[in-house]
Amino acid sequence: MRQGPLAGRYPAVAAMVMFALIPYLALSSALGPLTPIIARQLHTSLQTMSLSSGLGNAAYAVGTVIAVQFAQHFPQRRMMVIYATLLVIGSVLAASAPNAPVYIVGHVIQGLCTSLLLISAVPPLAIGFPKEKLRITVVIMNMCIFGAVALGPFIGGLQAQSHAWRPLFWIVAAVAAGALLLSLLTFEDSPPANPDSPRDPLAIGLAAVGCVAAFFGVSELTSHGFSDPETIIPLLGGVATIIVLIVYQYRATRPLLTIRNLLTSSIPVAGIAVALFAAAASVSATVLTASVLEARYSPLHIGLLYLPEVVGAVLTALALGVVIDKWSLPLLPLVGMIALAAGIVVFRIEVPSSQALTLVGSGLTGIGLGATVAPALFVAGFSLPAASLQRVLAIVELLRAVAAFMVAPIFVYFASNASGGLDSGTATALWFGLALALVGAVVGVVIYVLSGARLQTPDLDGFLAGPDPAWYSPPLLARALSGFDAAIPGGPRSRPDLADLTAATAATATTAATATIQDDAVPAVGPVLFAYDGSELAALAIEQAGRQLASGRDALVVCVWQPADVGFAPVTTRHFDADDATEVRRAAEETAAYGAALAEEAGFRVRSLAVEATPTWMGIVQTAEDSRASLIAIGSHRHAGLVGHLVGSVAAAVIAHAACPVVVVSERGEQFPRQRLPVS
Repeated sequence: MRQGPLAGRYPAVAAMVMFALIPYLALSSALGPLTPIIARQLHTSLQTMSLSSGLGNAAYAVGTVIAVQFAQHFPQRRMMVIYATLLVIGSVLAASAPNAPVYIVGHVIQGLCTSLLLISAVPPLAIGFPKEKLRITVVIMNMCIFGAVALGPFIGGLQAQSHAWRPLFWIVAAVAAGALLLSLLTFEDSPPANPDSPRDPLAIGLAAVGCVAAFFGVSELTSHGFSDPETIIPLLGGVATIIVLIVYQYRATRPLLTIRNLLTSSIPVAGIAVALFAAAASVSATVLTASVLEARYSPLHIGLLYLPEVVGAVLTALALGVVIDKWSLPLLPLVGMIALAAGIVVFRIEVPSSQALTLVGSGLTGIGLGATVAPALFVAGFSLPAASLQRVLAIVELLRAVAAFMVAPIFVYFASNASGGLDSGTATALWFGLALALVGAVVGVVIYVLSGARLQTPDLDGFLAGPDPAWYSPPLLARALSGFDAAIPGGPRSRPDLADLTAATAATATTAATATIQDDAVPAVGPVLFAYDGSELAALAIEQAGRQLASGRDALVVCVWQPADVGFAPVTTRHFDADDATEVRRAAEETAAYGAALAEEAGFRVRSLAVEATPTWMGIVQTAEDSRASLIAIGSHRHAGLVGHLVGSVAAAVIAHAACPVVVVSERGEQFPRQRLPVS
């Protein structure tokens, strides 16, 4: 399997995710003070600029659904390279735009590709590495999404101070280029997640029509009234279409999104509700209070006043990393909603707020935003199997984008058009923001109580290793519907289930594999280890070794796998869900067994082994050490030029780290066509 030189290296993959997400998310919140400058230099109107932002946000929301569909039917890593390439193109178009149409096209591409990268890159980072890395992943995700958004006003104010905008956009383009480079360096070819999943153009169409219409209607508030047909018809029509999408996916037999699983389970519903209310309230509070300060301070001064939001986001990101494996994880969103409500109250004390109140209020809202949306996402995600994490993230981001980017402009419109003036209108709108925060907190608590949900320590080992959720989530309103007499299990292990059987089977298989290796722990001549990834070159390596080595040698065929990125080419025609660790392990075992059959035909006494490891070379080298292998045989793809340096194979890393000799087969020579095994 083709891999980049940094494939499987967690720091490089994490850096790629950060470089991919930060540019657009920071830019979207930095545009406020830059919009008049851009409009003037591109000779366009503020209404056109509002439309460009609305369409960019719509593209971001739609991209969450498209990313799930593409991940099922196309090689995920190759798609990420395409997304990153398009992000660079969009960023360059926006930065160099000579006119408004080119700028809008570039900005829409930026929004679309950012969400495509978010949905395709974050789940593999979360479930494709050992549990120890998950703590870092949640911190990175929180900082990428909410830290970047919080930093936006300062970045925008700093750029506006020089009465320019292109330098910032070129910096964004450079960061996007860094994401593209890292996507090549960390490239690890992998099959589609689940080609058997349904193709659902209707779901994508409903998402596209709904989001574009809704955000178009909101953008019209710049030059039209709320009740004008140009505003109210697309706005209400778009929201109605999104509701139709949710109902359609709920009722679908084979849905693209896991709406039914989410909306019938108590903890996911509570998490999503908190995330939506928090997103709407926090963004609205920031936009409202900043708008009334524009008459008093420069854009840079305002950006500095809102820097405590970044500090709050950092603190809550670190807090999320601490509690991610604790029973107290669901309490963090509740604490965040309380902090968010407190921040809005501080802003409401005086409108416009004094500098001191603004600093305190922005810090509290930063804590509120950082402690709610991302923690609520993982609270919801842990309630379903790990294979559903991508779809859960897509649903939450789709609804969060609609809530955050639609509600804030509506609040600003009513505040600006209030009879008592902007200050009075803002004060009234802040009451509504406070109500959103309080209602969100109450809704989350009520759902927990009426469903009989309990605080539980998440079983992350079971979550990452198989089909089990990290904890038990009772049906929605289970206790209320049963008259408060329902016997609520104490946790995900309160009854025998598939996870217990899976864990027992895995433990037995591991013990057997270890015993097999230990039986031959000190052979006279160690076995030949074949690194078999299902490719023709790997098969050729086995065939060539059979020609070169004496017949009857012991051999071990190893297939290294990871969830999400997979790491091998399956040898059966049976499709599987690449995000489901149990299915990937089973396919890896089948692939290793097929390689063992090839080795047996070549004259070896062979056994097979599937090993979960990342990066792939580490699994090969470690298995060679454990089995006291005397030789490693591996196939290697050969690439010329720049691609040869960026997208190589595992062989170079194995050579660099293995303690035993390594034989590399890189010339294809005669082709040996491989027949796929039938579905069992």
